[in-house]
Amino acid sequence: MAAKQKILIVDDDVNIADLISLYLTKECFDTKTVNDGEEALTAFEEYTPNLILLDLMLPGIDGYQVCREVRAKSDVPIIMLSAKGEIFDKVLGLELGADDYILKPFDSKELVARVKAVLRRYQAPAKAQPSSTGQKCVEYPNLTVNLSNYSVLYKGKPIDMPPKELELLYFLAASPNQVFTREQLLDHIWGYEYIGDTRTVDVHVKRLREKIKDCNAWSIATVWGIGYKFETTG
Repeated sequence: MAAKQKILIVDDDVNIADLISLYLTKECFDTKTVNDGEEALTAFEEYTPNLILLDLMLPGIDGYQVCREVRAKSDVPIIMLSAKGEIFDKVLGLELGADDYILKPFDSKELVARVKAVLRRYQAPAKAQPSSTGQKCVEYPNLTVNLSNYSVLYKGKPIDMPPKELELLYFLAASPNQVFTREQLLDHIWGYEYIGDTRTVDVHVKRLREKIKDCNAWSIATVWGIGYKFETTG
């Protein structure tokens, strides 16, 4: 029997934390709840969760700092929970490495669906069965993006990249010189989750550019007022 996936729930509201735990336990997840940032960092090391649900407004160490410290050590998926709905807060959370952002109050079914969706993306590398044929892979000078095993090679070295970043890079690189609007990229990579929040695309492109630098043969180009394209020469 497969081991249950472990969800670390971090929220200073004990009632909300217990309610989330109840929702997820019914879906056959194993859960652990903690109520402040310091507890969260300790539980992260000891509990080794498959996913973290992280409230932003915590006593002591806030959720943003918890996210920073976890990201310095691990790519474990993080879904931020917050009553703050401003675009700035969403963008900051995503820039720090969160994989999703859910506003309170939330619908229980949506929360569970988001958790499952993020976990599916992170399980993709383990589930992929690379073969000599049929791989989803694009190759350019100094860059190989393989969607079959969720790997990126840049100048011959592997690059750590969360699934959303890799999927965005692959989608652009698989259609060289084709311009995609931010809305098209949102729809293809994020689906319903971020419709209308086009800054999400900008944040992920910024992260990609920090990890892989343009070269003479290709670049991730901004098409001002429209969106982005993977531009190639020759």
